[in-house]
Amino acid sequence: MSRFGKIPELPADEVFALTADFKNDKLPNKVNLGQGVYRDENCQPWVLPSVKEARKILLETPNLDHEYLPIIGSTTFLDLARELVLGPEISSKSNAVSVQTISGTGANHLGAMFLAEQLKPKHVFISAPTWGNHHLIWTVAGPQVTQKTYPYYNPKNRSLDYEGMISTLETQAVENDVVILHACAHNPTGIDLTRDQWSNLAQLFKRKKLFAFFDSAYQGFATGDLEADAWAVRHFQQTLLDPSEPATSQPAGLCIAQSFAKNFGLYGERAGAFHLTLPANVPTAGAKSQLLRIARAEISNPPLFGARIVQIVLSDARLRTMWEQELKTMAGRIKGVRALLRREIEKHPGVGDWGHIESQIGMFSYTGLGEKHVRLLIEEYHIYLMKSGRVSMSGLNPGNVKYVGDAIADVVKRVQAGSPRL
Repeated sequence: MSRFGKIPELPADEVFALTADFKNDKLPNKVNLGQGVYRDENCQPWVLPSVKEARKILLETPNLDHEYLPIIGSTTFLDLARELVLGPEISSKSNAVSVQTISGTGANHLGAMFLAEQLKPKHVFISAPTWGNHHLIWTVAGPQVTQKTYPYYNPKNRSLDYEGMISTLETQAVENDVVILHACAHNPTGIDLTRDQWSNLAQLFKRKKLFAFFDSAYQGFATGDLEADAWAVRHFQQTLLDPSEPATSQPAGLCIAQSFAKNFGLYGERAGAFHLTLPANVPTAGAKSQLLRIARAEISNPPLFGARIVQIVLSDARLRTMWEQELKTMAGRIKGVRALLRREIEKHPGVGDWGHIESQIGMFSYTGLGEKHVRLLIEEYHIYLMKSGRVSMSGLNPGNVKYVGDAIADVVKRVQAGSPRL
């Protein structure tokens, strides 16, 4: 037998397997709370009006071509992307290298491979829990780097374990260790640090010279405010890489993996960017050349269409204003269904306080439901969610939120009672 026939089969990716199961389910009242994509109040994909207009402008462009981009990508797109996440003033003063990527996954992968090769950290610290792909990316792209987790979620009170996070990084992280940070709308918990907590964390990074790796997948989608959602990234940039201080007293730099999948609804177009910022006056040519070497080996050139759409919207004042309002619409709808779901669950006696659902932000909620609850919801109610209890709030709407709330209340009470139907 060919040795390929002896390769053990790995489990299917949970999110995509769950989506496939949902699509194959014939029940009309099924609900998909698994995949992280925005849906409107009819649970349909929403192509943003600003994106539609940008697409029309693009397709009507005289002599539109489909030539290769440079290895680095579109420099206009990259400048606009960097300004979006850092702000125009900070961006203009930053000592940065930016490379266009295959959305956020590509940016995370490029960053992991580059840092593993060039920074050579002893550890990479990843929040527990986190987006599932973080661990896989570092396993594939930086296998020589030891992965560690830092506490993030306290299941007892369904809140942030800030003390555990700080204690772990204080006692276990060493200079040049990489720490993955969610810029906003933490996936999967929906719990973010306060500004005071971010400020204290930045001081720890500065003192211990840790390398901050921000994953920015939800700017504008978390709160509806682009500036608020980028506050942590900008604060770290200003605190860790203050140009008035000598580079020898600063961390080696920081980086950002930026995705436009969620905030532009360009899920399948794979528009993203990787930004590496270094202390002032540190040469960037070597780092840039190594990033481009990796990009050339892996993708040669990034996709063109999605980047063109983002570029048109961000560079047109009218379309940008339209887009910013659409972000408020999406964030506002998610906030609204959080309140509705909490109300529908808590109207049932004996289910406890579900305020955490309403206080969390962004696309996801870490409900606190266990695997027994999840199994019952899928098998008996055809409500599809991750076995961790994470739900994508955009799958809820006024037409199904009562059904979901009633179902959650039922399974919670049954598991509490040790129902024989389990």
